[in-house]
Amino acid sequence: MPADKFWETKTLEAMSNEEWESLCDGCGLCCLVKIEDEDTREVFNTSVSCRLLDIDTCRCRDYGNRLEKAPMCTQLTLGNLPQMHWLPGSCAYKRLYQGNALPEWHYLISKDKIAVHEAGVSAKWFAQSEEYIHPEQFIDFVIIPNEK
Repeated sequence: MPADKFWETKTLEAMSNEEWESLCDGCGLCCLVKIEDEDTREVFNTSVSCRLLDIDTCRCRDYGNRLEKAPMCTQLTLGNLPQMHWLPGSCAYKRLYQGNALPEWHYLISKDKIAVHEAGVSAKWFAQSEEYIHPEQFIDFVIIPNEK
């Protein structure tokens, strides 16, 4: 188990693999199928999840083999984090990279792995597996972001 509040005292670069992995809040939002606009290069989430995502827990069913079994899966690393602008604003990796604190519901703070779902920031309540949707239909499941 990582040391208490390591994310407040260590940089992302200084974290051990165990600490890095523990930052994942289990929202499952990074496991949603993305569609890129060929003209604008803008990336849109869909409500379609990777077939390996256990939607009830928002955890990968085969995390160790995901990169071989799910061709669209991308391993999040310190090197590619800056290019992953599509990560949600609630993502611990993105928040820490940008110099922000973890949200209060994050399980490293709340000690409750279900808090991410109760806070409404997970895919649990709306995702549907790509197993049941033809790839040509993915465009029909694009999530339109709220305008601010």
